[in-house]
Amino acid sequence: MTVRTILATTALLALALPAGAETIGISIPAATHGWAGGLNYHAQETVTRLEEQYPDLDFVIASASDPSKQVSDIEDMVATRNIDALVVLPFESEPLTAPVARVKDAGTFVTVVDRGLSQDGIEDLYVAGDNEGFGRVAGEYFAETLDEGAKIVVLRGIASTVDNERVEAFNAALEGSGIEVLGMEHGNWNRDTSFTVMQDYLSRFPEIDAVWAADDDMAMGALQAIEQAGRSDEMWVVGGAGMKEIIARIRDKDKMLPVDVTYPPAMISTAIELTAMHFTADAPVRGRFIIQSELITPDNAESYYFEDSPF
Repeated sequence: MTVRTILATTALLALALPAGAETIGISIPAATHGWAGGLNYHAQETVTRLEEQYPDLDFVIASASDPSKQVSDIEDMVATRNIDALVVLPFESEPLTAPVARVKDAGTFVTVVDRGLSQDGIEDLYVAGDNEGFGRVAGEYFAETLDEGAKIVVLRGIASTVDNERVEAFNAALEGSGIEVLGMEHGNWNRDTSFTVMQDYLSRFPEIDAVWAADDDMAMGALQAIEQAGRSDEMWVVGGAGMKEIIARIRDKDKMLPVDVTYPPAMISTAIELTAMHFTADAPVRGRFIIQSELITPDNAESYYFEDSPF
């Protein structure tokens, strides 16, 4: 398979099926960075497979580049397609909470993916990576690898429940280690933003031993800034999600990228599959489905490397 553009950001892509079929709406962020590109890829691949498997299911997919567009997409799904279920990965938690709550109040089955809403209990099903585990696994690696008094900087993601859970778990894992966190700024899961934030860190702090960039795109931006500053021998970087370029460098024992933490974009496939099961099987699908985070090292990197993956 080759990487390709999958979802338009300006229109809904509807798959027309027989009248009376249940309709599942899928609302996700546009492919603004690598992980989201993988997310879009897996969403479309899953829909293509399920439409063949379940001819009585209809799907409508929309991707959005900002929260207001995502809200508009969801409102359009309700008004024009009368969706029976909504699978939504919020671009941001707060702006999507009230709109998704209105969809739920109308009797629609709601699956929330990855970035939780800012109010608990709205969704029927929650599917996500292990965000607490993601932060904890990274924090434990820092605590076990660095000496007391080591200095680190952190690049956070977009302000959301996901980011909060990761950072809180990371900080908890550092407690008692004696590691000093010099700075903790938002890189917004974006390579260019993280490049700028890392440049600022490098200009402000003459001594940095390691960087936690809580996403592989942010790690790539940080690495670029470090390399341009000529400070590659001073620090290493830990990202997360499992970008194949990162995995390859870990496999090849790149000293600047010792490990990574998994957070698979294919979780959207799990969410869509389980939502479909609500209509196609008697199996209960309500509740929480959490995909465990794993530490990727040079010893196991090969098993996480997929040449044909878009991410």
